[in-house]
This record gives sequence, structure tokens and C-alpha cells, in this order.
Amino acid sequence: MATSEFELIRRYFTHRARHTILGVGDDAALVKVRPGHDLVISADMLVAGRHFFRDAAPRQLGHKALAVNLSDMAAMGATPRWVTLALALPAADDRWNSWVKNFSRGFMALARRFDVDLIGGDTTRGPLNICVQIMGEAPHGTALRRDGARAGDDIWVSGTLGDAALALAALKRRIALKPAERAQCATRLHAPVPRVALGLALRGLANSAIDVSDGLLADLGHILECSGVAAEIELAAVPMSAVLKRYLNRVAACSALLAGGDDYELCFTAPRAARKKIERLERGTGVRVTRIGEVRSHGRGKPRLIVRAPDGTLLRVVRGGYDHFG
Repeated sequence: MATSEFELIRRYFTHRARHTILGVGDDAALVKVRPGHDLVISADMLVAGRHFFRDAAPRQLGHKALAVNLSDMAAMGATPRWVTLALALPAADDRWNSWVKNFSRGFMALARRFDVDLIGGDTTRGPLNICVQIMGEAPHGTALRRDGARAGDDIWVSGTLGDAALALAALKRRIALKPAERAQCATRLHAPVPRVALGLALRGLANSAIDVSDGLLADLGHILECSGVAAEIELAAVPMSAVLKRYLNRVAACSALLAGGDDYELCFTAPRAARKKIERLERGTGVRVTRIGEVRSHGRGKPRLIVRAPDGTLLRVVRGGYDHFG
């Protein structure tokens, strides 16, 4: 039985808004940014068959669709406040009504966890697509950016890297993992935890930041490019899980660690003088932070980013990370 667009919205996506003057149900939402704050805005599109498998569990997908946007707020040091959601669905029959119901459960559970208001969006018939726009606040002039890295800065990352991409490699049968290992990595792929608290704590400490969505090498490369600097990182220092470490001699695992993407951890640079304060953030936020390298001056003709292997060999990075048009 078909369900109307308005009934889908009313049933699954109309909730009491805490930070909104006018939310779902009108032609547009009305929000009010707190005095002295900048509005921070980001959007992401997830396309079936490109960003997720067509048979992906809808509740997990609802979680991830919002999590990747919350991660953008974390990378900017912004407090997430409002979100819009647009869905293209192949049909509005009982099957897709059930899909939307479970998708909304994952999406709204994470919205409540981070106190974010769903304030509007759209639904239409079409190939399965999910588009989320998120808005947040940061005190004027305090938002973290990609263009602030300075020569001499330490390079840090949060959590561990590579498990999500390792899970994807296992799903595509590029590597064989034991069932428990596969389950552990799959959690990182399907249910990433956005590092919002860490991003907020880094305001005033970090010179630059980015979330690791397309792979460490690619995303750190964005910071270096925007800041006009270079960097050297230690391969042995890049934090990884015990599972990934067991397979590090495999190409798929090494690629997952450095260039796999879908980690949604934070990569940031900060002055050496801030080391002690940053190390203390681990206790305050419950998120592990690891120093992996140093920002250098960039000279003409020199590589933008090099990786030092455990044996001391310098590996020049030509290209790395996920490319949406690759």
C-alpha cells in the first residue's frame, strides 16, 4: 500500500525541536543563531551503489547518514544544532515504508544523542539517495579550518584508522578476516562515532583540522594544500587496531590504514607548545589522540607529503584516498 510523502514525513520525521523557532511542517524552517556565533554549514550525499550497498541495513544507514555530517561539525569545532534530510525512494509501498521507519530510527536516535533538531527536507520518487545538510554554531572567529597549519606544528589523529576500510575490503573479498575480526571492523564501517566533543575541545588549541573521510593521506593532503605547507609522518606512529596490525603486511590492510577512508576520526595540527594540553584531552573526551608527524615548510620541487617507514625509508606519496569520481 502506497504512503504519501506528507504521511512519511509526519509519521517518521516530525519531532519536537529544541533549538528552532519553526521546524518541520512549513515551507521553510526558522532558526536563530546565538549572538556572537558564526553559522557553520555542511552537506553530504549518499548514493546507493556508490557510497553504500543497496541492501544495507536501513537503521545503520540512518545512523551513518547523520554521523558523517556530525563529523564535519566536529572537524570545524562547531556545536551541531540543525539538520535537513532529503530522500529519494524507489517507491512508497509497504516495503519502503518499513525501510523509512527503520532508517528514521537510526537517524533520530543519533540526532537525540547529539541534541540536533531535524528542521525540514524533502522526499521524492527516484533511485535511492540520501542527502543531509547540517548546520551548527561556533563562537565568532573560533571555527577550526584547513588553512591554518604552520611549519613546526605537530600532526595528530584521533582514535584508530583503517578498520572501516578493512571491513569494506573483506566485504569485497579482497582480504579474508576471521568472523570476530570482521564484526569488529564492520562496526567502524556502519556505525562511526563522530568526534564532536574533541572538536569542541580543540578550539583555541589546534591550528587546523579535518575529518578523515577519504583516507589519511588524502585528507591530511587537503590541510597541507590549503595551508601551503608540507609534512612528514611516521608510518609506525599511525594508530591502528590490533586487528589491522595483524594484517599490516597485506596490501589491503596497509592501504586501508593510509588511504581507505570512512574512519571519521579527526586529523589536526597544533603547536608543539600545546602537546601537554592535547594529551590531557584524552581524559576529558575519552578519545585517544596520537601524534604522528610534523608540518614542514614546503619548498618548490619538494614533495608535499612523505611517509617514513619503520626502516627509515622515506616513501613519497603520489596519490591516496577515496575519490568520489575515481
